[in-house]
Amino acid sequence: MAAVPELDLTDPEVIRDPFGAYGRAREQAPLARLTIPGLPPTWAVLRHADARAMLADPRFELNADSFMRPDVPDDCLPYMRTMSEMNGAEHTRLRRLVSPAFTARRAAAFRDRIEPIVGRLLAGLPSGDGVVDLLPRFARSLPMEVICELVGIPEADRPRWLEYGATVAAGAGRRFAEAIPGIMQGARAAVARRRAEPADDLLSDLIRIQADDGDRLTDTEMVTLVWHLVMAGQTPTNLVTNALHALLCHPGQLAALREDPALMPRAVEELIRWCGPTLLTIPRYAREDVDLCGVAVRKGEPVTVSVAAANRDPRAFEDPDRLDVTREAGAAGQLGFGHGPHFCLGASLGRVQTDVALTALLRRDLALAADDPDGLRAPDPGTWRLTSLPVRL
Repeated sequence: MAAVPELDLTDPEVIRDPFGAYGRAREQAPLARLTIPGLPPTWAVLRHADARAMLADPRFELNADSFMRPDVPDDCLPYMRTMSEMNGAEHTRLRRLVSPAFTARRAAAFRDRIEPIVGRLLAGLPSGDGVVDLLPRFARSLPMEVICELVGIPEADRPRWLEYGATVAAGAGRRFAEAIPGIMQGARAAVARRRAEPADDLLSDLIRIQADDGDRLTDTEMVTLVWHLVMAGQTPTNLVTNALHALLCHPGQLAALREDPALMPRAVEELIRWCGPTLLTIPRYAREDVDLCGVAVRKGEPVTVSVAAANRDPRAFEDPDRLDVTREAGAAGQLGFGHGPHFCLGASLGRVQTDVALTALLRRDLALAADDPDGLRAPDPGTWRLTSLPVRL
């Protein structure tokens, strides 16, 4: 095979156009070597079929080294090890217990609860001809509002949870570590409340679920799941803003979607493929020496998938660099939510949130209020996201 290309994640060109940079590397070889100062080099799988195979291969595991773990008080430690760090039978058990609460059917049933949240957030935007930044005024609040609704957080506590969501969305750091004890305290209270007062929400579903052998989630497992939802549940912020930005920059696609709103589920899938926020998956670690795409990967070396490359692989998608909201989902499938045993548990819920948000937004006459649309991007090598989304209403 050809020599393995190397990509420096601090290279301004990689940050400015990751789809182009990773795409060029993908056509040179199926694997690349990623470097970033202060971290060990990481292998990156670039092609769609190879990416799916690696993500489903038990020889590559997520573990504690895959995550940046903040310092927390001792009473928070029992809740720090989430399902994402588990493998094998331990992971299978938890996944089996929680999956019934996260099905596509259950997510669709929650749509009636999400639509009023979206409507309320949009109603709170200023009226008239002014410019509004939809990132802080709409998209950043949406996921946390939905999580609060779905786990039964009382109205009086929701402002504090919205602050937690904003802190988590801002990324790792001192404020993030400081927020964790409060998130976990609120999660413990939510679990206790729903044990005493079941309702029609996600947390009550999790409490009710019992496996055929009588196994149930423990309180520690439920609290861990709730606080992990707070972290992972921020993805729709960047997905909604990326999607709307893409549509406003592609007026033909926007017009097609407005003309036929029934295309929205297909459009959401295409937008996740074309401009989803995940550029690189959480790194896995080789459990043994492995031949990966013709390259010898040694035990303990980190491996990631370049979602930016795999989701635009011409071997899997026809004309992959073109945004097409009418594109039918093929057998390949986009990898924005991952693949394999660690496929994103909240994928169906994320799709419904994005569908509801875009449907409501496109009923308005929006225009992007930026002289340089590309200048709104954050210089982030791991996440394709905006720093703002100013629109004229």
